[in-house]
Amino acid sequence: MRHADLRAVGEVRRELRQLLSRWTGGGELTEVATLLTSELVTNALVHAEGGAVVTARVGDRLRVEVRDCASGRPEVRAATADGTSGRGLMLVRSLADAWGIRTEGLGKCVWFELGGGPA
Repeated sequence: MRHADLRAVGEVRRELRQLLSRWTGGGELTEVATLLTSELVTNALVHAEGGAVVTARVGDRLRVEVRDCASGRPEVRAATADGTSGRGLMLVRSLADAWGIRTEGLGKCVWFELGGGPA
């Protein structure tokens, strides 16, 4: 993905839906995972140079990781009523069974897990 090429968000959503349709057959978990992935990928593309790498793993749980090369850590912040940003990490925090941010060399990885109950 290229920096700020937000068309890539739709591509990632399609790929994730295909993966999850084989794992779960669709449903609420797929919808939540697609929403949260969209938020994390959009954040990475808007705020990091060099794009992002998305990894999704399924097993007992779904784990999605979005890596970018930006050194700054994202922070959960309150969204304004008329603002178009500030809700992504609030959604991840509210809807994921587990989530976090890990520093990796020149960048970071923001991840979440769904399914199978709390981590």
